[in-house]
Amino acid sequence: MKFGCHGYTWQLSYETQSDNLPHILDVIAGGGFKGLDTQVAMLGRFYNHPTLLKEELQKRNLELAALTLSLHWLHKGETDEEQSTADYFIEYLRHFPGALLNVVQMPGSNRDELQTRQRNVLDCVNAIAKRAADQDIVTAFHPNSPPGSVFRNEEDYKVMFDGLDTDVIGYTPDAGHIACGGMDVAEIFETYRPLIKHVHFKDASADYVWKAMGEGVIDFPRIVRHLRNTDYNGWIMVEEESEKAVADPDGAMMENSRYVKEQLIPIA
Repeated sequence: MKFGCHGYTWQLSYETQSDNLPHILDVIAGGGFKGLDTQVAMLGRFYNHPTLLKEELQKRNLELAALTLSLHWLHKGETDEEQSTADYFIEYLRHFPGALLNVVQMPGSNRDELQTRQRNVLDCVNAIAKRAADQDIVTAFHPNSPPGSVFRNEEDYKVMFDGLDTDVIGYTPDAGHIACGGMDVAEIFETYRPLIKHVHFKDASADYVWKAMGEGVIDFPRIVRHLRNTDYNGWIMVEEESEKAVADPDGAMMENSRYVKEQLIPIA
């Protein structure tokens, strides 16, 4: 089990951070984390240069744990552009053996025509995962919790797990999004543990406000203990979306690093 950082903490300040990956990697390494998972939108100058990204990671003894691909997937099948984008990053990941493709639907503005939209997302991500599997790349689906998300509560999750082709695609639980969907975070981790391929940790309050790790209500030690006891050997990626993280992403992640070192690594 390894701890890394997700680049979304810095993506919250996209205008100043969108092409700042070398600095972000310095912060990650300085915090004692071992790897990076980032939205492809944050690759900046490395978007077309995977070998250069590999060099930057190696300089800091870091690994690329995953790339997170966020698209709309509104139709029965992928659009030509969506398929081309997914295929590009499947090929990109071939430069990073062991790195995972994390797929996340961009949330809409509402939940109209919910069942159709859910089926469309599942059709698209299953198709991506099949193509990735042909290249020996593991794919995992990451649901989220904004009001326009189509997989955000317990009922949605039942539909999601019924529709995912688990022969080729796994699950990335995001502790914060599970909590903000009104579910018991530890229970979701424990119920769906056999499908978990990748993990995202961020904290939230009981009234669904993003918090620094340890300042919200999520029982991270319980989750890590269960992952350890069930022989999870993948990544846990730490992120934060609080107002504090928007103002100072570097500082927020260093605080999270201290929490991980003091509270989670001794368990892991």
